[in-house]
Formats: sequence, C-alpha cells, structure tokens
Amino acid sequence: MEIILAKTAGFCFGVNNAIKIAEDLQNSGGVINTMGPLIHNDQVVNELKEKGIGIISDIGEAPEGSKVIIRAHGVAPEIYEEAEKRNIEIIDATCPYVKKIHKLVRNMREDGCTIVIAGDRNHPEVKGVNGWCGNSALIANTPEEADAFAPIDGKCCLVAQTTMTRERFDGIYDKLKEKCKSVVKFDTICSATSSRQEEAERIARISDVMLVIGSRKSSNTQKLFEICSKYCKKTYLAETYGDLPPINIKEIQTLGITAGASTPERT
Repeated sequence: MEIILAKTAGFCFGVNNAIKIAEDLQNSGGVINTMGPLIHNDQVVNELKEKGIGIISDIGEAPEGSKVIIRAHGVAPEIYEEAEKRNIEIIDATCPYVKKIHKLVRNMREDGCTIVIAGDRNHPEVKGVNGWCGNSALIANTPEEADAFAPIDGKCCLVAQTTMTRERFDGIYDKLKEKCKSVVKFDTICSATSSRQEEAERIARISDVMLVIGSRKSSNTQKLFEICSKYCKKTYLAETYGDLPPINIKEIQTLGITAGASTPERT
C-alpha cells in the first residue's frame, strides 16, 4: 500500500504563532485566558488548560488586570475597547491575513461601499470581520444565499473568509454581480489554505481512501473534507485514532492523508 501524506498538512502560520504566544506566556504570572478556544483542537486546548491558560467566551468574563489572548480568528474592535476600559492586557495573536481583511472592510465601508462577506456568519472570524465594518455586512456562505440578496445600490466590496473554497467564493461573486452593478472583489482566501486545498484535491483524485485529520469544529478541516469527498468516495474525517473507521488495508492500494490547519504534526 502506498501512503501519500500531504506536504501542506498541519499547523498554518497563524495557528502556530498563536500557540507559541500562549506557550511563551504560561510562566509570566497572573490570570491568562484566551478569547474562545485558541484553536479548534481539543487536545491542544486541554494541554493549555493544564498549563493554567483558561478560556472565556466574552471579554466581560476576564478579571480586571488580567491577560487575554486574541486567537488567530481575530475579534471585533469593541473587544479591544472594552479591554482598555477594564485594564485588561490584550495579547494579539490575530492572523496577519485576517488583520488585513479588518483594515480592508473598515476602509471600504468608509468609502461608501456595501460590504459582503463570503463565509459562515456563525464563525468567529466572520463575526470579527463584520465588527470592523460596524456589523453592517451582508453575509453569504453559498451562491444560493447570495442569490437571496435584494438588489444593492452603489458599490459592493466582496471579501472571503480565509478558509473559503475558491469554487464557492467564485460562485458567490457571480451571484453578487447579478445583484449589484459595481462589485469590487478582494481575494482574501489565505494562500496557505489555497495550497492545502489544491494539494488535497490532487491526492484525493488518485487515492482509494482519503483520510482528513482534524476537528469537525474547524472550518478549514470541513472544507478539506468537502473537497476530498468530491473526488474520493471513501473519504473519512477523524480527529484522533479512535475516530478512525474499520478499514481493510489489504483492499487499499493508495491511502491519502491530509490535515487541517489546527492539527499538530504529532496527531
């Protein structure tokens, strides 16, 4: 049996940076929390808890004078403002790609554009981006959702959640052009995400079985599973060894393996 392991599998820059920041802080003293789970990987999150780094879901839960790590997904500007009022030290691990989108939507909205985000409205990254344009964005996760928009006057600015698949992003763009005569499209899909997805597709096309390692809570892992399932019928998603289905390896000639951006190499 041939095993093909994706070269792009494992932590992306943003996640790796956030983990390093958290580990460097663990012995700095005082109360330390992350704003939501630092990454979508229960094993890593539990290890951080054991090292004294907690999790909060709202900045109001952080004690005054404590430290709060902003995860790679980023947050809305109100979080920074509230932290400053309550003397909370923010350690910002927002991915640089995400920060770029924050500045982009803020500036484009100030220029009078309607902001449209291609992404999952319930994902923390999308919530954060929306916050930087005054929570005014139209949000579509599929072309069908964009098709349901009412006609839009003036100019539109379209950005993408960094883990969006290119096929879906392009489909949303096509539908948006039917709703607005002037659409400015910014391809904000993370380059590492694109490379990971393209490699996963190439491997899935030639594999008898495809294994996607990562959390079901992870957007980029779900996108990898979606892509691989399209080209390999026997595609499985597993976070740990215990999640693996029974597989007769004697019937497999080629096994492909990829992993989401929140999956450590040791997994």
